[in-house]
Amino acid sequence: LADGDAAKGEKVFNKCKTCHAVGPDAKNKIGPVLNGVVGAEIASAEGYKYSDAFLAKKAEGMVWTEEALDAYLTKPKEFIPGNKMPFAGLRKEDDRQNVIAYLKTFE
Repeated sequence: LADGDAAKGEKVFNKCKTCHAVGPDAKNKIGPVLNGVVGAEIASAEGYKYSDAFLAKKAEGMVWTEEALDAYLTKPKEFIPGNKMPFAGLRKEDDRQNVIAYLKTFE
């Protein structure tokens, strides 16, 4: 995957902020905190109640690689059928790369 631009990704992340938080004071909202998500095992945010679809992927050992995040953010409902995220996805590859670069800035 091409390296994205974290500054541009911060703007794209505005679409995610309704449900997700990042940063030192982040708390789970409708969706889980996304600190440290890049490279993490799926369904690993503490205290968040994940869908059965996510828990099944966790049981398979899925990890949020950049490639997996890119595929998920393209069409969430197709990549993990039965997940509860009501977001249609980010159609533009640049937007996905930039938001992944932004997420990588939060350990």
